[in-house]
Amino acid sequence: MNRRVPIALVPVLALSLAGCQSAPAPATAPEPTGDGHGAIAGAAELAEPALHLTSLTAAGEIHHLDLLDETSETLGEITPPTSLETDGRFLYAGRDGGVGVVDSGVWTWNHVDHFHYYEAPAALLGDLAGDGEPTVVASDLGAGVRFDGGEAVLLDLDALKKGRIEERFRLDVPAGPGMVVPLPTGALVTDADRLRHVDAAGAEIETVPCTDPAGSIATNVGVVVGCADGAILAVTDADGTAFERIPYPDGAQARALSFAARESRPTVAGATDGDAFWLLDTRERAWTRIDAGEPLARVAAVDDADQHVVALTEKGEVLVIDGESGKALARTEPLVAASLADPVLAAGVTLQIDANRTYLNGPAENVMFEIDHADSARIARTFEADAPAFVAETGR
Repeated sequence: MNRRVPIALVPVLALSLAGCQSAPAPATAPEPTGDGHGAIAGAAELAEPALHLTSLTAAGEIHHLDLLDETSETLGEITPPTSLETDGRFLYAGRDGGVGVVDSGVWTWNHVDHFHYYEAPAALLGDLAGDGEPTVVASDLGAGVRFDGGEAVLLDLDALKKGRIEERFRLDVPAGPGMVVPLPTGALVTDADRLRHVDAAGAEIETVPCTDPAGSIATNVGVVVGCADGAILAVTDADGTAFERIPYPDGAQARALSFAARESRPTVAGATDGDAFWLLDTRERAWTRIDAGEPLARVAAVDDADQHVVALTEKGEVLVIDGESGKALARTEPLVAASLADPVLAAGVTLQIDANRTYLNGPAENVMFEIDHADSARIARTFEADAPAFVAETGR
C-alpha cells in the first residue's frame, strides 16, 4: 500500500495544515479546524497511523522511511545538526546558532477516547536563529528553545502547523544551560534555583522553587521538570495550572538527569549517571529506584501492561527490564557498540519507543533496528541507512 503525498522541498513553506496535536490533559486538547475531524486543508485522514522513521545524517540530509511499506525518500538538507528533538510530527535540529525545523507531514491527533491519523506534504520550514547552543523541549504542547548565549524562545505551535516559524516570545535570560518548557498556556523558564511560570507573551505569573533543573517530559497527567531533590509536576485543568512537588525517597542518591517514555504515558524513566535509574509514576506521584547492575547509556519506560522498560547498555546491547522487579527479561547482542564508542556519534544514538516497537539507530553501523520489546527483544526488522546520526519516529 502506498500513501505517498508530494514532498515540498523549500527552505520556508507556508502550508495550510491546521492539524491538531494531543495534549497531556484532555481538558487542554485543541479542536481541529474545518467542518469535521478529517476536514483539514492539505491533509488526508488515514485509517491507521502513518508511522515513519525520519533520520538525519551528520551533514544534514533528511531521510523519511515509511514503516508500513518500507519505502524511503529524501526530504532535503538542513544545516548540519548536533542534536535532534521531536514531538512526533515536527523535528527540531539544533546546532550552534540555530534550530532547523522540519514538518514530517505525518501525525496522530488524540480525541481523548480515540485517535485520528493524518498525512500531508512534508516540508522544511526554515531556521530559528539564536545566540549559542540550543536546548529544545518539544511535546504536543509546542516547542521551547533555550540558547545558552542568553535567549529563551517559545514557538507558536499553531503557526508551525500552517508552515510558519513564529515566536510567542523571546526573553533575555542569564547565559548558560537551561530550558523553556511548554505548558498548555505559556511555559516554564528555568533558572538555577527556580522555574518561572510565564504566560504566552513571556510575562511572569509566578515562580516555583527548583534547584538545578534538568530534564523534562510531558505525560498524560502533566508536565514534569526534574530538580535536584525530586520533580515538579505541572497539572493544567480548566482552573489553570497547579504545581506539585514529588520528592525523592529519603536517602536517595544519583538524581534523574533526563526522562524518556512512550508518548503521553504516566510512568517515565529517569536516567542517572550510574548503574541505576528511576521510574516516576506521575499518576501516583511516586519514585521507584531500579539498579540495573551495569552502566546504561539510555533508558525509556514503555509503561505497558507488563511494565516493560527498555534500556541500552554502554556495550550497545538492548535490555528489556521488568519495571516492577527490576529483573532483566531479555538482552540482545551488541547492536551499536561502534556508535557508542565514538563520543560524537554516541550523542545521537536514541531509543524511540511506541506501544509495539523500539527503534534504535546505529550511525557507525549504517543501520536502524526495529525491536519487539514484548517478544524477548526480538529484532523484528533492520533498515539499512546512510549514517543515521539522529532519528525520530514520526506519525505517532
